[in-house]
Amino acid sequence: MLSKISSGVVLGVDAMVVDVEIDVTGGLPGITVVGLPDAAVRESRERVRAAIRNSGFRIPPRRFTINLAPADLRKEGVLYDLPIALGILMATEHLAPEPVNGLLFLGELSLDGAVKPVRGILPMALSAKEDPRVRGLVVPEGNADEAAVVKDLQVYPVQTLEDAVDFIAGTRPLEARQVNPTDLQSQLQKQDVDLSDVKGQYHAKRALEVAASGGHNILFVGPPGSGKTILARRLPTILPDMSIEEALETTKIHSIAGLLKPGSPIVFRRPFRSPHHTVSDAGLVGGGSHPKPGEVSLAHNGVLFLDELPEFPRHVLENLRQPLEDGAVTLVRSSRTLTYPAQIMLVGAMNPCPCGFSTDPNRECVCSSYEIQKYLSRVSGPLLDRIDMHVEVPTVPYKELARRSSGEKSGAVRERVNLARKKQHHRFVGSVIRCNAQMDGRIIKDVCEVEEEGKDLLRNAIEGFHLSVRAYHKTLKVARTIADLAGEERIRAMHVAEAIQYRTLDRDTPY
Repeated sequence: MLSKISSGVVLGVDAMVVDVEIDVTGGLPGITVVGLPDAAVRESRERVRAAIRNSGFRIPPRRFTINLAPADLRKEGVLYDLPIALGILMATEHLAPEPVNGLLFLGELSLDGAVKPVRGILPMALSAKEDPRVRGLVVPEGNADEAAVVKDLQVYPVQTLEDAVDFIAGTRPLEARQVNPTDLQSQLQKQDVDLSDVKGQYHAKRALEVAASGGHNILFVGPPGSGKTILARRLPTILPDMSIEEALETTKIHSIAGLLKPGSPIVFRRPFRSPHHTVSDAGLVGGGSHPKPGEVSLAHNGVLFLDELPEFPRHVLENLRQPLEDGAVTLVRSSRTLTYPAQIMLVGAMNPCPCGFSTDPNRECVCSSYEIQKYLSRVSGPLLDRIDMHVEVPTVPYKELARRSSGEKSGAVRERVNLARKKQHHRFVGSVIRCNAQMDGRIIKDVCEVEEEGKDLLRNAIEGFHLSVRAYHKTLKVARTIADLAGEERIRAMHVAEAIQYRTLDRDTPY
């Protein structure tokens, strides 16, 4: 007898329906899985056999051929355990196949028949909602809230294989799970740190506010212990709250990577990823023999922080050029091409020299000019060009450290950031651009009108610092953001002057 049941497959950050077909014939007993299964899918034969037996069902000693269609797409993971087990029970007439039409089944089986959570449920749910053939999902209890954040989709949670069998047979009705994402928004947006924790560093905090307001990449340069890392870690606390669309985009990637925490079915807190400098190419931008999203995609709609930037291998850093320019990572393989979103704010931190003290008035630098230049050259010019703001972070004096009053709280700064972002939203309404940092040359020409005195400053900066065309555009974008924070429609000379001072590393001899 032949049975057919539906499941899904994740392709990049999207998904599509997979048909699980089971054919039962005579001959040597066994289970064969075809349709480009990986090792985890092939091993499902043993898990499924044990789960069926320990759930109280008996299947005859026949030959089972399981086809995962379309057969030219690679199938990965353990999510096919549940549909394969149910398909075998249908093919052996333990279940009637009619009630499963329009339902997708996803889940891993343990040997005792329990249904365990799997990765990639949200992309499956979003894809299922757009498919007119699908009316609902049957998923593990641990994934039910994640799938239920998708509106107008029936999500049925099951805890065991027996629950799924009874649901199909109609002997145990299940209540569809419903989750309203907005009910979780305030709870999941709470931050553990605050910008008021940072002592002194008023110039750096102002730069951080400008960066957050326009979505600009920023690089902190200063001696060890000056507060570069603590500043970077507080950037998410002043970024605008995530919209539902941004939250779903981010959650899809974290779901595929298996990073969703229990009780947090949707990501409402902007991601902050901080990989170690030993990270590989695939770890940073994604890839591998079975492509997965890297740190740059896991930071989508959030912050990617690279501490000790010159310590990262140069060839790894160069991989950031395309994501910073295009907002996406495209992985090309012989069998397929995958695209992962990567709209990030890049935050880097580095010392001004190998010993770290060339800008510290209290410590003597032991580095030669050649050693300093060699150290700074570890970060290539093309990559620095893609970083909008270079900010010097000096050592904090004792009087600031001893000051008892705390600085401005993140909430107050975030209010100003939100006002600036609202101006940008109205400016770019109807386009895919969300903030000033994403403007291209044509839009810059239209919205970055500079007064004459400001043009003179820009000309002097280009001639004096030898700015590239990209660095010139970056300076204009930052000036536009500073003007937005000041509530000005036109970019004035003081806005340009502030933007120019955020190009520290464009000088011929920065230190």
